[in-house]
Amino acid sequence: MTSRLLQRSLGSPDYDGIRQALRNDTSTSVISERELEVRVAVLPLFTHDGRQAVRVSSTQPLTHVLVGVDSAGGTDVTLLVPEVTAPRTFTLECRDDAGVVGSAQITVTPQRKWSVFVVHHSHLDIGYTDPQGTVLRHHLDYLDAAVRLAGETASWPDDAKFRWTVESSMPALKWLEARPAEQVEKFAALAREGIIEVTALPFQLHTEACSTEELYRQLRFTTQLQRDHGFATRSAMHTDVPGAVVGLVDALNAAGVRYLAAAHNWAGRSVPYLHGGDKLTRPFRWRAPSGNELLVWFTDTPHGMAYMEGNTVGLTDSYELADDLLPRYLSALASRGYPYGPGTFGWQGPDAPREPYELDVLHLRVQGAHADNAGPSIVPASIARRWNEQWAYPRLRSAVNSDFFDHVAERYHDRLAVHEGDWTDWWADGLGSGARPLGYVRRAQSALRAAETLHTLAGTDASGRIDEAYDKVALFNEHTWGAANPWEDAEEAGDSGGLQWTRKSSGAYDAQDDAADLLQAATRRFAAALSEGGPGGGLASFAVFNPGTATRTDVVRTFLPRDVVPVDVPIALVDARTGETVPHHEEFVDPDDWPTRPIGRHIHAVVPEISGFGYVRLDVVRGEKQAPEPVELDLGGVIENEFYRVSYDVREGYISSVFDKVAGRELVNQDAAAGFGQYVYDRYATAPHFNHLSGHVGAHDRTLLGDRAIARNATIVKAQRTAVGEKLVVELQGKGVDWLRTTVELHHGVARLDLTYQLAKQGTPAKEAVFLAFPFTTGRATAWELTGGVGGPDVPRVPGSAEYMLPIRHWIAFEDPELTVAWATLEAPLVQLGTIHMPYAPFPPTLDEERGTIYSWALNNIWDTNFPAQQQGETTFRYAVRSETGVPGRRLGTLAAAGLTDPFVGALLASPPAEPATAYVSVDHPDVLVTSLGRAGAERVVRLQSLAAEPVEVTLALPGLRAARASAGLDRAPEPLEVTGESVKVRLPACGVAAVWGTCEDR
Repeated sequence: MTSRLLQRSLGSPDYDGIRQALRNDTSTSVISERELEVRVAVLPLFTHDGRQAVRVSSTQPLTHVLVGVDSAGGTDVTLLVPEVTAPRTFTLECRDDAGVVGSAQITVTPQRKWSVFVVHHSHLDIGYTDPQGTVLRHHLDYLDAAVRLAGETASWPDDAKFRWTVESSMPALKWLEARPAEQVEKFAALAREGIIEVTALPFQLHTEACSTEELYRQLRFTTQLQRDHGFATRSAMHTDVPGAVVGLVDALNAAGVRYLAAAHNWAGRSVPYLHGGDKLTRPFRWRAPSGNELLVWFTDTPHGMAYMEGNTVGLTDSYELADDLLPRYLSALASRGYPYGPGTFGWQGPDAPREPYELDVLHLRVQGAHADNAGPSIVPASIARRWNEQWAYPRLRSAVNSDFFDHVAERYHDRLAVHEGDWTDWWADGLGSGARPLGYVRRAQSALRAAETLHTLAGTDASGRIDEAYDKVALFNEHTWGAANPWEDAEEAGDSGGLQWTRKSSGAYDAQDDAADLLQAATRRFAAALSEGGPGGGLASFAVFNPGTATRTDVVRTFLPRDVVPVDVPIALVDARTGETVPHHEEFVDPDDWPTRPIGRHIHAVVPEISGFGYVRLDVVRGEKQAPEPVELDLGGVIENEFYRVSYDVREGYISSVFDKVAGRELVNQDAAAGFGQYVYDRYATAPHFNHLSGHVGAHDRTLLGDRAIARNATIVKAQRTAVGEKLVVELQGKGVDWLRTTVELHHGVARLDLTYQLAKQGTPAKEAVFLAFPFTTGRATAWELTGGVGGPDVPRVPGSAEYMLPIRHWIAFEDPELTVAWATLEAPLVQLGTIHMPYAPFPPTLDEERGTIYSWALNNIWDTNFPAQQQGETTFRYAVRSETGVPGRRLGTLAAAGLTDPFVGALLASPPAEPATAYVSVDHPDVLVTSLGRAGAERVVRLQSLAAEPVEVTLALPGLRAARASAGLDRAPEPLEVTGESVKVRLPACGVAAVWGTCEDR
């Protein structure tokens, strides 16, 4: 008796229930008497001799007769009628031994003749079902099996041959490195033949977490596969993650890829059909602002089984089950908006109106078992073989991914809908579940660009180590952030949450260490390359390098060792361009306090007007007296520089005013619900430790908002003025943290407000979120930075994109006729605009809309599976604000972010170069960025990215340039450019990228 109380976990789909629902939804009850029910389904099944099928099922065995046409006995039978070209009525009689027990008129309608491409693959979760190393070893085993199965079916009919699509190429790359030469050649031959296909993405990424350069670099192996093994990478698969950045279109095009199969997972929180997704026809053409396109197929998100749709209709189980379910699935696609009704897979939301699927060709994914990380199976190919012997249509083809797209491109390309813009990831909120390692990764992304640039300028090719570091960054951005049950700490399977998160987060910390190592080495090499070997006129010199594109004034933080200049020797800094003294601030590293660290002084100075990708020499000379000590300011909470006056309200615990002294305008909305920079802590009334709970929770009001608190008891612990600016440090108390510290900084001569938030997060499995509020006195945001593009309220997005949150790269801009305001973030990419939403579908707001307010969603713990179950420890979040009149938002956003993403680098020189300043590269368009300099053999590689909404032509100047070539990607085949003087003209599409290879004379 007790067993009847037990139910399946909400996180485990009930295939029996799903399949029975499909049977019921695709059939009609024609006889219902007492305990007898007879249901009929007219299905798209055609025999080779020109007949079509009618399926009849009954609750008891009967003889079912289509009078004058066909009959069969049993509870589930298939009756055949001549193919019809118009509706035709038949009489169905159901008989037992005593005679006719019931009859009905049956209308048989014309049916489509389908072509079904069955794409067999394994969805790669690097983790989730097992520790990461175990998973990857299994995937290499799967490729061994795929090669064997391909051999076993080589003599089968072509449509039935076993074919295998490597969904994520990382296992294939590892396999090709680890197997004997004869096996590698066998694999390559199968790939050249189209039996095995390696797709473009190395693993399944949260593309919003990627930098633009990182995204392109993760596709670099496509050239290697063509060169070394002779097969092209023609398509990509994006699996599980419900969304991708617009920059993916350009990145894949640059790699020669034009096809993308996306399988968005139902699990968790995806409700695209409530946000226009019901209008997104498939396949469709996804177009970037550059004009590049991908031909995209995607699975049904709210009512489909993502990459399990082929498994759901029996293609992994048996011919008999597939024979029952697949025709019903096709019938449902042709006749209704979604193949499955509401309630399927746990989601209880409304059914959305949608037009039925209109084509007669289908891309149907299948895995070897009903699980992620499942291996290959001979069953789907065996079913295809038997099926095609039995039925003329639907025609099943055991296919690789690009087979389907070739078919569609040839027949339907011009009639497909075109959609533009970002396809925002519904799972991007999970990025906030690992805020500390995510912050490390985002810092590494910036440091790696500077490191490669400085290595290049020093004449060193560090591209191999740079690529390896980028690979570590990307592995952290891979979509599997935790085990199936991340709160457990077993040694294997889906309960190995502790082991999996340890490895995942350590990869982020390793990536940051690698980036820091590379930047340190690059700085030393750059300094050595500049040093001319002779004694200088001062005590020492620094080359202060600007790794950003725009000329700017900013602060440099560098270190002067005690063994170079004794700490008791007073010093001054002299700008070698002008001979003027540059004020500086010193922080001495006392060996009594820090015996384990280098001894000397940290120097802070604001250096004016350093050209982008150039340096200024600062000479260290003997000073008249030691650098001034900080001046303690009044604790009233006001600091200022030439540009801003900032007031902190200690009683309320937030910044009450940011006044732009140049524009004469207050930037803070002082009537907003939250104060500027205010800490907001939400706790939700949902239970922890339930697999996939969030996919089954609906929130239509604030009922599940269990508690909302703000930081209180603010105390100003430091208010100082130094030679470089003014600083305010405030400590507060708040729920969810042991302590919270806010640092507010203004630097002399720098038109930017810098904010740093440090908090000691308490670990808890309770569902929670931390926001930092930034209410501006502006209208709505007008632009924001995306990976490989720029978004905005008037910029197109793919229908069905997530709307309640934005995963940005670094900046958001507000524009009105009088002033442009830009806000930037370094570590925390998630934002909500105007209000804070509940984190459960359909994500209702919890506050009245304020058009100018940004809520930085700094961290959260709202996922029940796949992401960490809790987080803790000291975590840092940095922000910047800048305002200016008459500057477009895209430009000001980049300038506001530059102090965070492109900090000045101070390189200590052994001896000073003759030149007081040098610029190594420049562009003449303010919306085109030089993202980094690299090296390829004897050539320098200049990587460009445009933020302009239209195509632009830019003049790129490179001192000593003799020859140049360019490509519309970062490493694709370049075309020659005409060099005029030491510059070339480069065309970039809207929001596009380009790379220029330049051969330069040594100087």
